[in-house]
Amino acid sequence: MNKTKNIFSKLRFSLQPGEEGGQLTGSTLFFICLTAILLMMAITAIVFFVAVKGSEEVLVPNVIGLPLEEGLLEMQVKELYPKIQLRYSDVPGDEGMILEQNPVAGTIVKASRRIDLVVSRGVVVNQIEDYTGMKLDDLRIKLQTLFSGTRTLITIAEPLYKADQSEAGTILSQNPPPGTQISQPVELELVVSRGPSYEQTRVPNLVGMTVPEILAQMSRSKIAFNFSARPATQEETAEGKAGTIVTQAASGEFIPNYGRLAAEFAFPTTPMNGNSYGIFTLQLPAYPYALNMEVRAVTPNGTQTTLTSFTHPGGQLTVPYALPKNSQLILLVEGRETARAQVQ
Repeated sequence: MNKTKNIFSKLRFSLQPGEEGGQLTGSTLFFICLTAILLMMAITAIVFFVAVKGSEEVLVPNVIGLPLEEGLLEMQVKELYPKIQLRYSDVPGDEGMILEQNPVAGTIVKASRRIDLVVSRGVVVNQIEDYTGMKLDDLRIKLQTLFSGTRTLITIAEPLYKADQSEAGTILSQNPPPGTQISQPVELELVVSRGPSYEQTRVPNLVGMTVPEILAQMSRSKIAFNFSARPATQEETAEGKAGTIVTQAASGEFIPNYGRLAAEFAFPTTPMNGNSYGIFTLQLPAYPYALNMEVRAVTPNGTQTTLTSFTHPGGQLTVPYALPKNSQLILLVEGRETARAQVQ
């Protein structure tokens, strides 16, 4: 019996503080906590790297030239996602087709990567509009703006001009007709009005008119004046005729609109009243109809004035002037500077 008690006494755990087998010591508790923290960090790291593990790598397919729907199906198989940009095309009939892709076909990327696709939204216009009644210049500006940055699908052939009661420059007819589908570049053939051909202009009496009076006459006459000049004689100078029209060509009471009328000045041989006299002469292209023109003068002190504004069919242009020396003469055709000269 005593022997048994001794055995149990040796096997019994001591519950006294500090004895082996009793309460946990501080170092043991620290070790357990450290182990738990390290274990949690290890588990977190494993979960993190599993979560961010790279997706499977795939080969980017070639979708250029495919309709958008087919291209999306090709990409879906590879688990790739599109980023779509729409752009006008210069090829009729390719609306909805994939024009470009980035990255290019054959590139190895990770699944779920976004692929940039440029998709055609079609041509800017797909059929011929009705241009009758428009001004030819307005149509040219419209087409230039419409096809800016893309292939020009509509061009204008050299127009056929004919007399018509419509205002000059108005489009009377066109070929191809409105509604024609555009499958390839088209050249428009237009018939354009020259303006009423039956109108005539009464010939004014120019003899005795001064330069300012002639400039005013130009602005209200549909006549292409051919001015010339010679030095005034002593007699003409004494009579106050220097700087005026002394002769004009005989032409009857009427001439056709923008017909030519010759007239001659007798100009002073030296500056008069501080002004030099002369004729601003230019050779312009022959226009199919009369265009709006303006002649401006810039004096040496910088003052700018409009000498005259008129309509003219082109060809030879002559405009008289009486301005201070070194003034600048500027010709504007339809608002655009065409020529410049200096008064000598």
